[in-house]
Amino acid sequence: MPRPAARRPSAPLAIAEGLHPRNPHRARYDFPALVSACPELARHLIDHPVEGRTLNFADPAAVLALNRALLRHHYQITDYPLPPGALCPPIPGRADYLHHLADLLSGDGVPPRGPATRLLDIGTGANVIYPLLGARAFEWSFVATDIAPASLESARRIVAANGLENRIELRAQTDARVVFAGVTTAPERFAASLCNPPFHASAAEAAAGTDRKLRNLAAGRSHRAAGQPRLNFGGRDHELWCEGGEPGFLRRMIAESAAHPQLCRWFTTLVSKSAHLPELESALAAARPAEVRIIPMRHGQKHSRILAWRFAG
Repeated sequence: MPRPAARRPSAPLAIAEGLHPRNPHRARYDFPALVSACPELARHLIDHPVEGRTLNFADPAAVLALNRALLRHHYQITDYPLPPGALCPPIPGRADYLHHLADLLSGDGVPPRGPATRLLDIGTGANVIYPLLGARAFEWSFVATDIAPASLESARRIVAANGLENRIELRAQTDARVVFAGVTTAPERFAASLCNPPFHASAAEAAAGTDRKLRNLAAGRSHRAAGQPRLNFGGRDHELWCEGGEPGFLRRMIAESAAHPQLCRWFTTLVSKSAHLPELESALAAARPAEVRIIPMRHGQKHSRILAWRFAG
């Protein structure tokens, strides 16, 4: 397998090493190809004395244009009408989750392909990003759920605009206290569930996290001009925080999975902070799964992990 492009002083990698070997976003962004796929990206490119031609990643319009270009160039997602304020996810990291999930589902070392592999996406959001990537990269089918009607309406527009209605079914979760109940039925079975849970336990905590992220992106420079939005990546309240934060949400998920152990062959979720793992492992011990795995992920300086568990049978 070819090694990632070597780092050069005048043009460092736009994405650092650490992504899954199959991830198409391991190397430096090919901006000419991306601009060819999405001409609107051109006006957001800037010249940096060290990085060369690059993007201002603290600018939300630039990040959205990059996402549209990546989706068109790599995944044939030609229309991505994401509404203002919605979470604009980093495509390389989201794709990485799916490639690791494909390994988890691979019985013989070959990632499964085709709509017979059915996934359950918990909290799909307005961007419906995991079903889009999974439907194109692996031809999987999805049931995608969300608590917010506005997010589901956005997701429906995006799915319909790209002709993926036969691969992605959207369902409304009407009760914020539950995860699987109300959006699945007893006979249903899924190859896996996936989830990117809200990180924070309150709106204030989410705002503080946003400010830290922008300070890191700015790297000592002023990161917000007058009138510039606070979020480079967006995010509405339900996408950023919930009661109990990430560990509270995932404790509820684990308890529900134990009550419905046959719903998914594998239950999986991202866990943003390693400090949450002991609490979650304790909850899993009480649920008594047959197997638990922690799969590390790294996207540049960002470290994360997938927590996966399955029950016997």
